[in-house]
Parts: sequence; C-alpha cells; structure tokens
Amino acid sequence: MQFERDERKFDFHDIGREIKRKREASGMTQEQLACIIDRDPRTVMYHENDGQHPSLNIFYQLVTRFDISVDQFFYPDMSADDACKKRINIMLSSMDEKDLRLVETIIRSIKEAKETEEA
Repeated sequence: MQFERDERKFDFHDIGREIKRKREASGMTQEQLACIIDRDPRTVMYHENDGQHPSLNIFYQLVTRFDISVDQFFYPDMSADDACKKRINIMLSSMDEKDLRLVETIIRSIKEAKETEEA
C-alpha cells in the first residue's frame, strides 16, 4: 500500500481576520486578549493580521471565546444549511432532556406555523 504526502497548507488569514472582527465587536483590545490567552500583544497582532498559525490550544481559546465556527474555513464547499445544521447539532448535544424537549416544541411550532401559512 502506498501513501501520498499531504501537501496542503492552511492559510490562517481569514480566521485571523474573523478573530479580529469579533474581538473588536466585543470591545476588547489586543492587549486584553493577549492577557487572557497569556501571550504577547504582538502575537495576537500576528495571528489577526499576518495569518500566523497559533498553537492548537491558543486556536481553541480564540475560536471558542468569540464563538467562531471554523467549518466555513476548513470546509469552504459546505453549504450554509449544512454548516448551520452542524452548529445546531453541536449545541443540542450539550443540552439535557428538559432543554431538548423545549427545543423540540419550538421546532414543532415553527413547522406548524409554516404549514398554516402554506395552506
């Protein structure tokens, strides 16, 4: 069996810009974020502006802090519907039975309202 080397390289620029956009929208400075993730402010600047790849742990801290879905960057051909369904599924998996029943009731109500509109 022969294996081929994976030569793909990930360009971090788009995620870096999204981190910057979300950070600025939250009113946080690069210095504040650097303090939170225990890095130098210049490192935050490099991630945001120069596309420098962070460590996996820092990457995780950044995308989860600003609630950034990486699917759009890792799977650019994924449809918006599929990405949305995936995000919803992730949220559902963290809910208890009571919350899930509430979500189910909400979905059922939306479906019934649409069916009433269409009739």
